[in-house]
Amino acid sequence: MKKKLKSWIVELRAPFLTATLVSIFLGTAIAWARNGAFNSSYFLLVLLGAVFSHLGTNVVNDYFDHKSGNDEVNKEFVRPFSGGSRTIQQGLLTPREVLSGAILFFTLATLIGLYFTWMIGPFVLVLVVIGLFSGFFYTAQPFNFASRGIGEALVGINFGALMTLGAYYIQAQELSLEPLIAAIPISLLIAAVLYINEFPDYEADKEVGKKTLVVRLGRSRAVFGYALMMLGAYVATVISAVMGITPIQTFLALLPLPLAVDAVLHAKKFHSNSFNLVPSNAMTLVCHLITSIMLSLGYLMSQFEAMSVGYILVSLIVGISAVFTFFSYFKIKKPKNL
Repeated sequence: MKKKLKSWIVELRAPFLTATLVSIFLGTAIAWARNGAFNSSYFLLVLLGAVFSHLGTNVVNDYFDHKSGNDEVNKEFVRPFSGGSRTIQQGLLTPREVLSGAILFFTLATLIGLYFTWMIGPFVLVLVVIGLFSGFFYTAQPFNFASRGIGEALVGINFGALMTLGAYYIQAQELSLEPLIAAIPISLLIAAVLYINEFPDYEADKEVGKKTLVVRLGRSRAVFGYALMMLGAYVATVISAVMGITPIQTFLALLPLPLAVDAVLHAKKFHSNSFNLVPSNAMTLVCHLITSIMLSLGYLMSQFEAMSVGYILVSLIVGISAVFTFFSYFKIKKPKNL
């Protein structure tokens, strides 16, 4: 039983759940900053529903990548960034167990979505259907969105814009363009996380006909797309703040920009060497996490008076995030022989 539990912990790939958490935080922060709306019970429940949806997506994609033979032929994978969880390949879980787990998580997410549909309105159901449909058919037939070269876009839209909008809508109970615009950096960066993680999977994906954008472009040309996603996130942050759509305090989200630039330069040099590419994989994750947190903190800070308790607390979190960012950078870039 203990061994099986450890296997499921590996299968779930929990560290990547930050992709879900930060979008829910941002949508909730916007609702509070713009409408003064915050329901703690709704916040926790929507967070739980989003996590279930994310877990279902992780698990079901492992199942279908096994069915297609993708993970079996993948020899260049670099854990934990690419190649799936490997629990099926290592005999830790059976394909049936993995599929059953995915169905369970999707069912739990659906139940929470139906509750909010009843409590808030039918628009919630629209978001739930889009999220579950694209998550299940990301690698499943007949749609197999990943093989059609649109998987990266779907991940960006779902884990960025739609989750942010959903969290906002459940709190404010109204629709607004602002959450969608504010989430553009998150959408681009989470798409970049998936995109750069596809580089080590290039040969395996190509062999089984999984035509991701990286496979379609080739690793050398695909670096240009990676640069557009990474740097475009910070351009979008500046434009929305300058135009007054988002608070000027969201300039805090530019904090990881030096890491983004370095990640792109590193990828340009090592795009075809999976193991040397790892710093770019890691820095992309850090950029997504810190940028997303800073956007939420920017909204919170915009509502606090200078030197108030709330302002000081947010400033403290910003400082801690800055230290974490630079510590992560030096740890990632540290030569292996030191």
